[in-house]
Amino acid sequence: MAHQPLTAHLPRVPLAFLPTPIHDLPRLRHALPGCPRLLIKRDDQTGLASGGNKTRKLEFLLGDALARGADTLITPGGPQSNHCRQTAAAAARYGLRCVLVLSGEPLPRDRWDGNLLLDDLLGAEVRWTGGRPREEVMAEVVAEVAAGGGRPYVIPTGGSVPVGATGYVAAVEELAGQLAVQGERVDRIVLVAGSGGTHAGVLVGVKALDLGAAVIGMNNFAIPDIGGTVRALAAATAEYLSLRLNFTDTDFIFYDACGPHAYGVITAAEREGIRLLAQTEGIVLDPVYTGRAFAQLVSLIRAGIFHPEETILFWHTGGLPGLLARSADLLRE
Repeated sequence: MAHQPLTAHLPRVPLAFLPTPIHDLPRLRHALPGCPRLLIKRDDQTGLASGGNKTRKLEFLLGDALARGADTLITPGGPQSNHCRQTAAAAARYGLRCVLVLSGEPLPRDRWDGNLLLDDLLGAEVRWTGGRPREEVMAEVVAEVAAGGGRPYVIPTGGSVPVGATGYVAAVEELAGQLAVQGERVDRIVLVAGSGGTHAGVLVGVKALDLGAAVIGMNNFAIPDIGGTVRALAAATAEYLSLRLNFTDTDFIFYDACGPHAYGVITAAEREGIRLLAQTEGIVLDPVYTGRAFAQLVSLIRAGIFHPEETILFWHTGGLPGLLARSADLLRE
């Protein structure tokens, strides 16, 4: 008898093209001697304004916002934030106002490319922080919206709160169903650890469904303490879903992706990894998130960290528009 979905009782709106496909990577495996079997989960194909992992989170975040009567979404990010772009698209889809609080000084309009161009096309309002803390500017925007009679709903960075992480608990349920139909099992799930919400949701789903797969986060240094953040968020997400789960230290596995390079720095490792997957399988990664995580996965495979008989699933979380804004870095030899 099928179990009741873990998230069935929560407000949710349809935004994503689901289920996203899973497929094998035989040419990539051939290019990496001693490589385990590799599968990829294509959340770059969720469909909302070019897709990405935030769409799954936004199904629950927007569901919660609408249930609370909100009419304005407010969220922070960098100028090339994938989360902000998908939030703007979700707001447009449901007729909500969207205000994006973006870090840094205002960019001239002729430099609005990649995600920032899409933010504008989607009708989002952009507020630049200048040299001020994001939190201060966010509070101002919330107060302005409320003073004007609006009903603001704040989505923290990356949607990485229990409501948003719930999207990846549901994603693991989707994954489990796909694996069962295909007669597959996975030993490890590898994904980028950015703001922590996707990692926490996947970990809660894996534990709740007893999939037995290790969840490995490739730290891209988006936040200072990714381990502590994922621990706290996984516990809070389980509590939000009324799940009694016991987490141990062995559940939290992280590698520093591409060495100790700061967030957003593109090195030869990312450039090589992006080209390797593109030229063996026709799949495109972005340099800041998926490209960095994949490059570290390649490094670990070459170091013999994984057994050749294992099956590893790489969770592609999207980011294509950000790639298109970094051509100078990616074309550098």
